[in-house]
Formats: sequence, structure tokens, C-alpha cells
Amino acid sequence: MAIEVFLSTSLRCHVPHYDPHQGLKLPHRPGLTAQDLMHELGIPPEEVKVVMRNGKAAPHDTPLDDGDRVGLFPAVGGG
Repeated sequence: MAIEVFLSTSLRCHVPHYDPHQGLKLPHRPGLTAQDLMHELGIPPEEVKVVMRNGKAAPHDTPLDDGDRVGLFPAVGGG
């Protein structure tokens, strides 16, 4: 299987040709973390405020399992 990765708003610009409707499918490997994904995709970890793993908030150093769905979100400001 693979890990499905979805990027929100401003994080998408770091991944050329990212399709927000399909996301990304990346191969799983033992020990892979959300922070590893950020590094591999060229997304600065300081730009990611929230990591969602299978619909639940998780820290950047969370180990990922085969078949996980991961969402990466930047900080959101409001007025």
C-alpha cells in the first residue's frame, strides 16, 4: 500500500503539479514520520502548523503506518 498525503492551501506551492483533488500517494517505509514527508516534499516544517493522521491531530514526529491518510495544514490567521 501507500500513504496518502493531502496539502492545504499555501503548502501546495512547494509541490509542483500537486492535484488537491487526488493528493499524493507515496510509498510507505518503516520508521517514516510526518516530518520525513515534509522534508521529502520540500515543505519547511515550520510552515506546517497541524498534521492530521487518519482524521486526528498528530505531532510532526508521529510514525506513519502503511495505508495512513495524512493532511498537512499551515497556520491560519483571521481578522
